[in-house]
Parts: sequence; structure tokens; C-alpha cells
Amino acid sequence: MPTISVAKRTNPHHGSHAHQRAHFTTRHLTASTVVVTVHGDLDASNAAHFTEYTLKSLPENARLILDLSDVGFFGAACFATLHTLNVRCAGARVDLLVVPGKAVSRVLRICDPDAGLITAPDVPSAMSRKGDQRPLQLVSENT
Repeated sequence: MPTISVAKRTNPHHGSHAHQRAHFTTRHLTASTVVVTVHGDLDASNAAHFTEYTLKSLPENARLILDLSDVGFFGAACFATLHTLNVRCAGARVDLLVVPGKAVSRVLRICDPDAGLITAPDVPSAMSRKGDQRPLQLVSENT
């Protein structure tokens, strides 16, 4: 599947008309494992494009790894996108694993406190996880 770039306007109140882009790429690591990688910013302006792109990449009865480790900004509204993808993957019998970066991890701590999404610290860890393992818990230094 080709790389898709989706333009996102920056805040017009900052006086800049520059665009931030989210780049989506797909890699087939094995016959049954697909990795969709996102570089850039995800928010309400491009979440639908991300959902559509990812759904087109769904393998059958396999594993989908969403590599969001290089996402610079992840709007809270995008959690709904992850939830939608999780539900669609479950219906298609696809194991979904999310590799969150700092921006995504912040939103997951707020929007997914019970760790319903299965996460891994990196793609190799996601590759080695068993489908029935529970999500890795984020440990807070303040506890």
C-alpha cells in the first residue's frame, strides 16, 4: 500500500499558514503481520483519513501493529479512532497492538485508564507478544 500524506493546517491564530503532515505507511513484516506507521500529527482533521487507511490495510485473521511512536501530537478525539479500529479488528479476528509514543501514551493514560487497548513499547515487542496477553501497564513514578 502506498504512503499517504494528509495535510493539516496549523492554528491560524499563531500567524502561520504552514502545514503539518501525517504520513501513513504500511509494511508487511510476515504473511500474517502488518505494521501501519504514522509520522506527524493526528487530530480531528486527519483522524478519518487514518481510520480509512488503516482499515484498508487490515490483514485477515492476523495481527495489525499500529506504530504511533513517532506521532508528535495526538488529539484526545483520536482515541475514538483507536477504539473504532480495535472494534473492527476484533470483528475481523485481527489482533491489534498499539506502539504508542509520548503523545499517544498521554492520551491513553486519560482515555483508556483500564488499558483496554493492547500496547507494546516497540514493534519487535509487539511482534513477540502472544494474542492472549493483557496490555502492558504503564508504571507511574508518582505512585
